[in-house]
Amino acid sequence: MSGMAHPVLSISHLNVYYGDALALRDINMSILPNQVTALIGPSGCGKSTFLRCLNRMNDTIKSARVEGEILFDGQDIYEAETDLAHLRQRIGMVFQKPNPFPKSIYDNVAFGPRVTGMQMKKGELDQLVEGCLVGAALWDDVKDLLYDDAMNLSLGQQQRLCIARVLAVQPEVILMDEPASALDPIATEAIEELIAILKKDYTIVIVTHNMQQAARVSDYTGLFWLGELVEFSPTAQMFTNPKEKISEDYITGRMG
Repeated sequence: MSGMAHPVLSISHLNVYYGDALALRDINMSILPNQVTALIGPSGCGKSTFLRCLNRMNDTIKSARVEGEILFDGQDIYEAETDLAHLRQRIGMVFQKPNPFPKSIYDNVAFGPRVTGMQMKKGELDQLVEGCLVGAALWDDVKDLLYDDAMNLSLGQQQRLCIARVLAVQPEVILMDEPASALDPIATEAIEELIAILKKDYTIVIVTHNMQQAARVSDYTGLFWLGELVEFSPTAQMFTNPKEKISEDYITGRMG
């Protein structure tokens, strides 16, 4: 995709405070459509805080205060009249620890369409559930178990189910907060392969502390350090010829 692509998300002069503590300082970034943007950096450097700003999940933290602008399709998501339920439907989130609901596999995927009031006949909902499970590379594993308890799935399968659940509300952007950190290497590889497939239809932002994973799955990489975005560049450049000394030291293991 050419550099002329219009950003899906434009972040300008973003500051985030928890009480009086500054957690993110003057973050500026553009997130392009159908690209995977990876956020790397040591623990506590602000990458998950930043990710949670993109669909206003930080609103759930009483002490959090956000300054600056985040435009999503040209609209500032921090405007007072933003419909948060609609925003979080369009910008879905997959968490670090798989969190399926204690319901059937089918009901997990159908949950979003039901609560958001998508009017569907049973056959249409069946098709949507199947399509999302196919999209999350889980259908072959569970097609004969749709009404079994989702909690019986392996952790890797549970994480793919959580991705299917996000897909069911037809988002435009998928945020992933360390989506493979609780998984074994084989399940991790499955999630990485899935990300490569999903980016054809979605824009993906992934937080990972696994630099090899960032190098494998992403098109762009941002390095966060002590609440600042030190460098943001195409992934190949970040890992072979970073602009900043901190980036080079972190990537080569001299720091962090």
